[in-house]
Amino acid sequence: MNTKAPVPGDMPPKGLSRRGLLQFMGAGAGAAVAGAAGLNFAAASPVTAAPLTVAGSSSLPHANDANFWRQVEKLFTLDKKVLFMNVGTVGSPPREVLDALDKTNREVARDALSAYSDFADVRAVAARGYGCDVDELVISHNTSDGMSKIIAGLNLRAGDEILTTNHEHGGGLVPMALARDRHGVVIRKVALPVGNDQRAEDYVELFRRAITARTKVLLFSAPTYKTGTMLPIQMLAKLAQEHGLISVVDGAHIPGMMNYSFHELGVDFLAGSAAKWQCGPGGTGVLYIRNKVLSQYNPNPLPEFWPVVSSSYPQEGGVPPRSSTDTASYNIGTYLQSVGNGSIALNEGVRTVCGVWDRIGRQRIEDHVVGLSSYLKDLVVERWGVGSLYSPKDDPRLVCALTSFNPFRNRTDVLNAEKSAEFVARMRDEYGITIRNSDFPVIGSAQPHRPVRISTHLFHQSKDVDRLVDAAWKLSGKMA
Repeated sequence: MNTKAPVPGDMPPKGLSRRGLLQFMGAGAGAAVAGAAGLNFAAASPVTAAPLTVAGSSSLPHANDANFWRQVEKLFTLDKKVLFMNVGTVGSPPREVLDALDKTNREVARDALSAYSDFADVRAVAARGYGCDVDELVISHNTSDGMSKIIAGLNLRAGDEILTTNHEHGGGLVPMALARDRHGVVIRKVALPVGNDQRAEDYVELFRRAITARTKVLLFSAPTYKTGTMLPIQMLAKLAQEHGLISVVDGAHIPGMMNYSFHELGVDFLAGSAAKWQCGPGGTGVLYIRNKVLSQYNPNPLPEFWPVVSSSYPQEGGVPPRSSTDTASYNIGTYLQSVGNGSIALNEGVRTVCGVWDRIGRQRIEDHVVGLSSYLKDLVVERWGVGSLYSPKDDPRLVCALTSFNPFRNRTDVLNAEKSAEFVARMRDEYGITIRNSDFPVIGSAQPHRPVRISTHLFHQSKDVDRLVDAAWKLSGKMA
């Protein structure tokens, strides 16, 4: 798992702050030492596509070569008249994914193919990129589907506590509410601070102080979809292990954004989207279930868990106890994946897009998208001041490719729901830039704050960040 401060993946941008320039130069030096990375932009067969080696080719551009990312942009069909910076809501599948979907759907229709399958081959490709084993991975419908399956499958009883945060998504809040209303589970929330004044240790201490004798589950989003704060997953997983708690991560934005090994994170469960930053087909997600003892990362016993949505769970005889060693006792992923007649096309789309990411290089993508976000934060601070940020900037353990900030010259306008919605609409209508806003409680404020949220992705470059900041600054002046 990489926790270094990433940097922009193109040439030094105009207007880059001194600190940002030093970060950029450092990354360029690192890339030069490592050698140019390889990328085959030709669409491979969706059935046989395999990741190419991403280092050691001297004939292909360095990761900080702007031309490299211009080639990456050509993989997508995004409308060139619109600058789309809302990947945190929905991604855009590359051309070869669209081709794989169309080809497979036509084959299914022509041959009346059924798909009573656990899609082990697709899961194996995805698991390789996510740093886990095929028996631990499920291609779900989306993050909400994964979160529901996790919480419904845990053996929670009346009075058991789930410790979570006040910045969670409905995909996690709803299954928690069902557990509360159906089983008498208690939900307790940690109030998260926002902005650039926090360190990773501060968030861990907030959770530590909130744990009680009845706490059974530690559930949090990383990053939080509201502010783009990457809560320190490894540190919180370690905290959960120390207290014998089950760790559950709403990692909707992790697949395709961050080059994380799920094993190394040390968590018990993680649900994510395959259709946001990973740019897979709509209606696809990623569900990780730790299925063995990981002595280096999570030596705790496996929590009791039931595959409540399944058509392949044994109808008689049940299953053996969950593994107490580093070898799985049974394939929990198969039981959750095999649910009636699945979609061959959607799974082929996931296989194909994972191949695209592996060919580009997942670490290269993380460095690029998080680096652009760091550049954006520096520009926001130069224009609006550091107090406008709701996302951390200076602790690299807390950053990701989501940036949330107050764009208004009159700071209190961030409390105005109508003005916030108007800002987003005018950015699209007057400047051709698609972003979104969010709303969340802020400690000490009687009203929720409604800043804007920006996603920087692999089809963006520093010039796009410059364009966004210039447009937002002009619009904030008009609306002052």
